[in-house]
Amino acid sequence: MLRETVERCPDDIWCSAEHLNSFWQVAYHTLYFAHLYLQPTEAAFRPWKHHQSNAQHEDGIPGPPDPNSTLPLIPEPYTRDEVLAYWNICDEMVDDAVDALNLLDSSSGFSWYKVSKFEHQLINLRHIQHHTAQLADRLRSAADVGIKWVRSGRTNEKA
Repeated sequence: MLRETVERCPDDIWCSAEHLNSFWQVAYHTLYFAHLYLQPTEAAFRPWKHHQSNAQHEDGIPGPPDPNSTLPLIPEPYTRDEVLAYWNICDEMVDDAVDALNLLDSSSGFSWYKVSKFEHQLINLRHIQHHTAQLADRLRSAADVGIKWVRSGRTNEKA
């Protein structure tokens, strides 16, 4: 569903300043943290090759500015094609990454999350769902674009 929101976002909404965080920022932020939290630990994370690390808030969502930094607050806008390419990378890594996680570990692997690995993955899923819904709502409200619900793909075939 996140991919479909990115694919169907009209050009005039992609970088629109109508919201505090533009469409591209929310989409990139969602993928950045999905990618990060698929890793067993913070130390294991290797950013996407096109990731812009020369910003105070690399995930695209601005927080308080660092008055001592000369870096811009957020990265330059990513294009739709760049975000879709990043989506493909994240999607391709999900099965192997989840299989490699120790969901019984009492630690999330991230110093700022004091929860188990299993609970942390639930948080990751909720984060993706939250922002996907946010973007889908923007599309419906601004351009009357609907996003299809995705199901597992399983069928109830009778033998």
